[in-house]
Amino acid sequence: MKILSLLLLFLSFNSFGEDYQWITIDRTGLNAFQEHSLESVEAKSSAMSDIAIVNLSEDKSFDMHEVMHHDLNRCAGYIRHKTYEEAVQYVKEAKEFSKLAENGIFADYKIDQQKIVNKLISRVEENVIRKTITKLSSYNNRYYKAETGVESSKWIHGLWKKLVEGRNDAMVKLVNHKNWPQQSIILQIKGSEKPNEIVVIGGHADSIAGFFGGAGSRAPGADDNASGIATISEIIRLIAKSGYKPKRTIMFMGYAAEEVGLLGSKDIAKQFKSTNKDVVGVLQLDMTNFQGSNLDIVMMTDYTNKNQNEFVGKLIDEYLPNLSWGYDRCGYGCSDHASWHNAGYPASMPFESKKGDMNRRIHTKNDTLENMGGTADHASKFAKLGLAFLVEMDR
Repeated sequence: MKILSLLLLFLSFNSFGEDYQWITIDRTGLNAFQEHSLESVEAKSSAMSDIAIVNLSEDKSFDMHEVMHHDLNRCAGYIRHKTYEEAVQYVKEAKEFSKLAENGIFADYKIDQQKIVNKLISRVEENVIRKTITKLSSYNNRYYKAETGVESSKWIHGLWKKLVEGRNDAMVKLVNHKNWPQQSIILQIKGSEKPNEIVVIGGHADSIAGFFGGAGSRAPGADDNASGIATISEIIRLIAKSGYKPKRTIMFMGYAAEEVGLLGSKDIAKQFKSTNKDVVGVLQLDMTNFQGSNLDIVMMTDYTNKNQNEFVGKLIDEYLPNLSWGYDRCGYGCSDHASWHNAGYPASMPFESKKGDMNRRIHTKNDTLENMGGTADHASKFAKLGLAFLVEMDR
């Protein structure tokens, strides 16, 4: 990561109130927003990084969100911070940790658990995934400040708790965040041999509408990201039902407030780093049910780990040989895997399509199951891949 940073000051305001938040964003996103903004903007270079540090009001956050989605075809597209000092520290730490997170080897990437994996993936049920997508997209929205955002996270918590009912090695909890009401969800199955080594499979639980989005807007988020949460839930169901006992601790996560700047995952990854948690692999499932490209699964190469990405590709070749896959780039920290990457952990993000072919209905009232063909067939592929990843990482 090159070092060059910009501090943006909005000249039409003399001071910043409680509603203002700092964000970090790349140059492409910054330039697009500057072209869109009707306000006078001053940019100063502090020779820190190629990440811009911007002070943005809550209403301007929606403006920024609209630019990211419609102009740049991005999901989120920036990371939010409470203070300028926090943003500066985040950029500094991201620079320090990102090289290891990108190129380090964190696990033994062997593939030799065919008997277990093949049995599990043969049991993936499309209708179960579809049912979860339908339920989550039935909420008016899952916005991080809305009552329905809180309720939907509690529903996920209840579902996951039910799925592991009776297992004394499993625990499900809601994670409170300081500055917004929606909670993240974490399900932990403790490892029997290496409990301090952790494998994470996660995706965000919230949804959002576009420019005028907020607590009252319709945002079913069937693809973004009910599909990812439903995929994770199917992985949990099959692991729990099979009685599989992991050697390493596995954690399934539903992150709050991803759509407004990766807030939930940033909190969690930061806490894991500060307490020296040993995370040996992270798989991000964000949007799994819209096949916009001729490839079935697309591995994002930025904010991810090269060696783990190659391993995931080999898992597809081994266990899903009829599927096609390839590589692409987000061009920015497009989902929660960036939070783990910036904390120094190895992450991978298999995506539903090439970035330029992604679902254009996300962040609108039209992000529905019906507009993805009415089935969860594509998401089923990711459930199988997630099962293979979890078992083969568990050694």
